[in-house]
Amino acid sequence: MADDTLTAPARTDNPKPMLRPADPRFSCGPVKKYPGWSWEALADAPLSRTHRAGTAIQRIKESLERTRALLELPDDYHVALMPGSDTGAMEAAMWSLLGARGTDVFSWDVFGNKWTTDARDELKLEDLRTFQTPAGTLPDLSKYDGKRDAVFTLNGTAAGVCIPDYDWIDADREGLTLCDATSAAFAVDIDWSKIDVLTFSWQKCMGGEAQHGMLVMGPRAIERLNSFRPDRPIPAILQLHKNGKADMALYEGSTLNTPSLMAVEDYLAALKWGSRIGGLPELIRRSKTNFETLDAWVRQSDWAGYLCEDEGARSPISVALKYVAPEAAALDTEQQWALTKGITTLLERENAGLDVNMHRASVPGIRIWCGPTIEADDLAALGPWLDWAYREALDAL
Repeated sequence: MADDTLTAPARTDNPKPMLRPADPRFSCGPVKKYPGWSWEALADAPLSRTHRAGTAIQRIKESLERTRALLELPDDYHVALMPGSDTGAMEAAMWSLLGARGTDVFSWDVFGNKWTTDARDELKLEDLRTFQTPAGTLPDLSKYDGKRDAVFTLNGTAAGVCIPDYDWIDADREGLTLCDATSAAFAVDIDWSKIDVLTFSWQKCMGGEAQHGMLVMGPRAIERLNSFRPDRPIPAILQLHKNGKADMALYEGSTLNTPSLMAVEDYLAALKWGSRIGGLPELIRRSKTNFETLDAWVRQSDWAGYLCEDEGARSPISVALKYVAPEAAALDTEQQWALTKGITTLLERENAGLDVNMHRASVPGIRIWCGPTIEADDLAALGPWLDWAYREALDAL
């Protein structure tokens, strides 16, 4: 069936670029597989086996150990596999840990705003302060009170904003820090002395499959579990306690429900790739190079600009772009969304860029992933196609 969303004739003064990205997948989640991935990576997956079998437990435990090694975790930090992706891991931590003292929640992103909603409307925390800003801006993190617990997102996937440093967190704080790092783990440096709980999901920086989350717990978080049990009901799928204490079996390969052993095998393959190419430093370097490549195009663009205007808080991983050209900025919101749809439809039709639309709950624009599984050459090739698609889509409005 013909696509009738773009009816204007192609511009004769807007030729298509000659070079396409070798891999056009730039989604911010699930993201592109690591370079060289093939189905052979799953050949040894213990499929059709119970997750309680020794082979399955060994695979899960290996994924925890390799995660620890690749993230360069301190020796006294623990890793668990959780259901429900990053959301499940983060909500397990919030439901099990919060309420012992006051809580500060900082949010500026579609996904981070969920933690504000959870704390306020679901957990109904009595001593709660929320610091929420629009997409593209960062709250005043200096307002954090170290006597309180803190909940925040490291990198806003839909807002293009990343915390610039950890200086606002005291090393001798009394409260716990709970960090949603789903689109940052393996792509940026993390100061573990400032983090008590960190969560992420496989389908982000390492290009794994969806539905599973990872929970990193520092010693102070384990101590909280051993000394505090909220009086609220906690669903079994979120419970980090067992018999009133921290369930330490979770950090040895046990799980709260049945995991996908195929997805576990795929995540293991991604972790092995990360170690093989040079570990965390190389993953971070690849992400930085990718961002620099895209940034070079953004800086010369006459129609796209960063949603986050503060360069120090700008995400180098999930790059969010808004329309800055007068002819596009003058459009109303729905017209700008139509422009976004036009751009993405053209790019997909040409197999030149897939899934680069902004999150619908954010603002109209373009969103491009620059994590470590992406190749810089593909980002370099994407820029001219974005220019071409923008001009075509704008004419078609």
